[in-house]
Amino acid sequence: MMPRTVFSIALVIGLALGGCSTKPVIISGDAPEEPVFTSERLIESDVQSPFVINDPLEGFNRTMYRFNYHADRWVLMPAVRTYRFLIPQPLRTGVRNFFNNFFNIRTFFNQVLQGRPVRAMQTTGRFAVNTTLGIAGLFDVASHAGMPYHREDFGQTLGVWGFGPGAYLVLPFFGPSNIRDGAGLAVDSAFQSWLDPLNFDDHPSRQYVYYPLMILDTRDKVAFQYFRTGSPFEYELVRRLILTVREIEVAK
Repeated sequence: MMPRTVFSIALVIGLALGGCSTKPVIISGDAPEEPVFTSERLIESDVQSPFVINDPLEGFNRTMYRFNYHADRWVLMPAVRTYRFLIPQPLRTGVRNFFNNFFNIRTFFNQVLQGRPVRAMQTTGRFAVNTTLGIAGLFDVASHAGMPYHREDFGQTLGVWGFGPGAYLVLPFFGPSNIRDGAGLAVDSAFQSWLDPLNFDDHPSRQYVYYPLMILDTRDKVAFQYFRTGSPFEYELVRRLILTVREIEVAK
């Protein structure tokens, strides 16, 4: 799909440039007519292009993008391949269901802050059903029962409150983001640490299982791999995609 999108964009740009470069034909004795669509008519000085990307940290971001590529290639993906080899698919599905159910706590917190009581009640229902009937969330009973699934974070909450995304930001290990979502990630992590639903304070050894499994599951369900798109403009394409998706998630 991505090469087709790039080809379509290139075709539109090519046609536009071709149209702009065509010189008017002058018949002897006639003055050339003014083109219907001049650049002044098409581009107003006070209109900002919707395609402008706020990336003042591009040098840093590109460095982090390359760092994430090496970390992904030499650390994360070998670990994920080992995880897939050692753990059968049904067990990996159970792990994924557990984390999806666990993140309902964060989602409920943000839905309350966003003023969405209906969604908050739906999330509460999912969490209650999967935690009990689904055995601590290992089985996704709620989805089979037709209960809607939502996933919200504090970055989206800030967006709902009217905070703009800020500058584009590539975080080490976490990948492409922006200033708003980076701050939201910190708040979500702090809230989860304060709430401590798995009682890490009294049982710190649980963290040695929880965090490695969370990292492996998160990477396992993401099909994207750095520098595998086949495009020399992968950084730009990923940047556009991430920013667009996040704005859609905020507006939904």
